[in-house]
Amino acid sequence: MNKLVDVDEAIKKVKNGQVVMIGGFMSCGTPETIIDALVEKGVRDLVVIANDTAMPGKGIGKLISNRQIKKIFASHIGLNRETGEQINEGSIEAELIPQGTLAERIRSAGAGLGGILTPTGIGTSVENNKKIIEVNGKKFLLELPLEADIALIKAYKADSYGNLIYNKSACNFNPIMALAAKYVIAEVEEFIENGNIDPEIVKTPGLFINMIVRREDKHGNKY
Repeated sequence: MNKLVDVDEAIKKVKNGQVVMIGGFMSCGTPETIIDALVEKGVRDLVVIANDTAMPGKGIGKLISNRQIKKIFASHIGLNRETGEQINEGSIEAELIPQGTLAERIRSAGAGLGGILTPTGIGTSVENNKKIIEVNGKKFLLELPLEADIALIKAYKADSYGNLIYNKSACNFNPIMALAAKYVIAEVEEFIENGNIDPEIVKTPGLFINMIVRREDKHGNKY
């Protein structure tokens, strides 16, 4: 089964108000072609789970600038002043989560766990309204899983079955997000038509990928 589709076909799956995971770390490993298509489509009221909101005009920052996000779960927003401005004016709700906790909450959803126990945040405002569990005399916060309707991720290479490999640090949040969403669309730089990737280097098996989109540059050229 060939999972390669046009980006316009892929984003039909993204609806107003959905919970959407978006891979990347300050836009490194972010599916820019898909985000550009979402901006053009104008889908609204998204609940986004991501490491950060990048910068104005870059990655998720484009969705922020276009006011398409109503809530963000992230670990860092400091490099995007527009995010802070929209939080202050009340147009975006934000839940800031320690980065390791964010990753583990996503991973736990993909693993089918009921949550994770972490000492991070004990004794701070992070523990507000959360259950504290004591294990061997040490206090931990119970952090619940984060899952999504759809995940938009970025990989370096895919074959027609959807098997993915990533390029160095662009791996970041993408593999765990592929496990934690009901539907997964992967943007890739290279696509192997009717080919297979060596199983030894596959990071995300095609079983978890529903659609593949090829990256485009600003002129519409596919890679």
